[in-house]
Amino acid sequence: MPDQQTHTRPTGLAIWLVIAGVIGWWAAFSLTVEKFEKLADPNAIASCDLSVLVQCSANLDSWQGTVFGFPNPILGLSGWIAPIVVGVAILAGARFARWFWWCFWAGIAFAFGFVVWLISQSIYAPNLHTLCPWCMATWSVTIPTFYAVTLHLLRSGVAPVSAGVQRVAGRLMAWVPLAAIVSYAIILLLAQLEMDAIVNIWQTFFG
Repeated sequence: MPDQQTHTRPTGLAIWLVIAGVIGWWAAFSLTVEKFEKLADPNAIASCDLSVLVQCSANLDSWQGTVFGFPNPILGLSGWIAPIVVGVAILAGARFARWFWWCFWAGIAFAFGFVVWLISQSIYAPNLHTLCPWCMATWSVTIPTFYAVTLHLLRSGVAPVSAGVQRVAGRLMAWVPLAAIVSYAIILLLAQLEMDAIVNIWQTFFG
């Protein structure tokens, strides 16, 4: 097993972490604002309520939207700061210890697992059957971020793997965008099979 880390200044990953963090944070902020407006006026129509299928209100008002006892967007407001800080720190020349990378990966892995669960709830839960625009923005950056950070741990020597696994992980890093697109396609396929999502989305935006 290799003892020394490689790829200690992954510039490409750092740039992506900043971009993903900004998108994820803005989505969480927008959902938080929508939640505040709903609390102030329960009859208010959220700006992201575009149709029966494409809307935020059902998600914000559901038990799934407050699964930890408070609105889910609050997790995003705090959590998405971490990728931004880590990305900027890497660009500034910071080097992180193994334990830091493992803690960071654990947070990203939690976000990924939570997003997978929320996707399943949005598509299959009887009280939802909706696609929340800001939620989908969060999904779109969480999925590739998890892939990229996981591969970085493998390629850099943070994870105790062989040199061969490191080389494979390094090569797979270039395929993260394709893996993300395939993941989006699978989500769309599941949504299409369950609630005819493609037709409904088309009618929502193109009438």
